[in-house]
Amino acid sequence: MTTSVTHLWRLLNWGRTLARHGALRGIERDPLVPKPVRRLARIARFGARIPPTPQYADALVAIGPAAVKLGQALSTRPDLVGQEAAENLSQLQDDLPPAHFGAIKQTIERSFNAPLESLFTSFDEVPVGAASIAQVHHAVTTEGREVAVKVLRPGIEDEFAKAIETYEWAAAQVESYGGEIERLRPRLVVAQFRQWTARELDLQREAASASELRENMVAEPGYYVPEIDWRRTARRVLTLEWLDGIKLSDRDALIAAGQDCEALASTLVRAFLRQAVVDGFFHADLHHGNLFALADGRIAAIDFGIMGRIDRRARVWLAEILYGLITGDYRRVAEIHFEAQYVPSHHNVEEFATALRAAGEPIRGLPVKDISVGRMLESLFSITRDFDMPTQPHLLLLQKTMVMNEGVASALDPGINMWETAEPFIRGWIRDELGPEAYYADRLVELVRAVKKLPELIDRIDEYYPPKGAAPPAPPLPEIAIIKERAWWGYALAGLLGIAIGGMLLFVLR
Repeated sequence: MTTSVTHLWRLLNWGRTLARHGALRGIERDPLVPKPVRRLARIARFGARIPPTPQYADALVAIGPAAVKLGQALSTRPDLVGQEAAENLSQLQDDLPPAHFGAIKQTIERSFNAPLESLFTSFDEVPVGAASIAQVHHAVTTEGREVAVKVLRPGIEDEFAKAIETYEWAAAQVESYGGEIERLRPRLVVAQFRQWTARELDLQREAASASELRENMVAEPGYYVPEIDWRRTARRVLTLEWLDGIKLSDRDALIAAGQDCEALASTLVRAFLRQAVVDGFFHADLHHGNLFALADGRIAAIDFGIMGRIDRRARVWLAEILYGLITGDYRRVAEIHFEAQYVPSHHNVEEFATALRAAGEPIRGLPVKDISVGRMLESLFSITRDFDMPTQPHLLLLQKTMVMNEGVASALDPGINMWETAEPFIRGWIRDELGPEAYYADRLVELVRAVKKLPELIDRIDEYYPPKGAAPPAPPLPEIAIIKERAWWGYALAGLLGIAIGGMLLFVLR
C-alpha cells in the first residue's frame, strides 16, 4: 500500500508543475480552501515564475495522461474549481504524441492471439489520432471493410492506478476539514473519475456502450452510431466502422458541402434530449471532435468512453425541471427539487422558487448567442450554496454535457434557442410519461410484479407458520466440543522438554 509520504511527494511534484503554469493561484486566494491546502500550494510554487494568466489545461498535459482525464472530469465542476478554470479545462482535447507502432501491434496480436495480418489486410502505422488513453488507426479487415481501430497505450493502466490512488488520498484529506469543501464532496468527484476511467480503460465496455446507444438511437434517424466489429474487439482493442464526414466545428466546410447547419443543430439538440430524457443513457463527451456530419445529412458520434445514466424517476424530475424553466413555472421547479431531496427540507419552497426566478428570467426567450453561460452557472452555484444543496454527480455530468451540446449547436446555428427547440419534445414526453395512460400503465406493471411475488410469499408464510397439527420443528442441537486425545509419546515429549527447560533455568540462576 502506498504511504502518505509517497502521496505527498507526488502532490508536491504535481503542484510544482501547476505552479509554473499559474494554476495554484485560485487555491491560494480562495478563503473556503482549508489552510493546510493553501499552505501546501504556497510551498509548491516557492521560487517559480508565475504567468499572468493561469494555464490549467497546459499544466495538466505536462503532468500526464491521468491528469488530463482528471481535468476533463473537473471541467464539469465549475462549482469546485471556479468558472474560469472550468472553461479552460473544457478545451482539453488530450492530443499527445503516439506510441511506437511496434508496441501497438504487439497489443493487438496479444489481445487476439493471432498475427495482425490474419485480422487486417492493411493497417496504417501512423494513427489518425492519439489521445491520453488510446490512439486510433485506419485499417481494412480481411473481409474488405474499412474500420477504425482504437488501441490502449502501453502501460496506461498502471499509470492511472497510481495517480487515482493519490487523488483519493488527497480528496479524503481535504474533505476531512469539513465546511464548504465537504459539501462539494471531492471524494465523490474522484470516485466518479475512477468509474469513468475504468470504463475508458476497458474498450470492450466502451464497445458495449456504443452498441446500446446505437440500438436506442434507431428512433432518431438523423443521428448515427457506428457499428462495432465484435470479432476484432477486446479489452485493449476496439474496432468499429470507419466514418467519412466533416467535423461539426468546421462550419465553412459544412456550408461548402451543402449541409443544412440549422437542421444539424436541431437534430443535435433533439438527439441529446432523447438520450438524456427518454432513454436515460447519454453520450457525455459531445465536443466538436467527436461529432461529424455525414454526406447524407446525418450526424455521427464517436468515442463512447464517457457515458451518463439516469434512472426513470430522475428523468421525470429532470424533464419537469426543464419544462418548468422553459415555461417560467418556478414554483413547480422548486417543488420538484424538494420532492427529489436535492434541497434540504428545512429550507422554504417559496424562497427557493424566488431564487430560481432570479436565475431564470434574465435568459428566457434569448437566443444562445445572447446568453452568458458563465453568468447563468454563477447564479445556479450561488443557489446551491445558499440552500445547502449537496452535489449530485449524475446531474453535474448531464449539466456539463448540456453546456457542450449547446455550444456545438450554437456554433452551427448562432440564432438557435435551445430551450425553445427542446420545449415541444419535452412537453410531449411529459404528456406521455405523466398523463393518465402512463399512470394506469405504471399501476398495472406494479400489480403484475406484486402477483409474481405471491408464490414466494406463500412459501415463506408456510415456512414460518406450519399448518395446525404438524410436528413442531426439532430443537437445535447443542454444540459439542471436539476433544482430541494425544498419544502417550506426545505427553512424554512435552515432559522431557519441560525438564530440559527447567534444568537450563536452574543452571543459569546459580
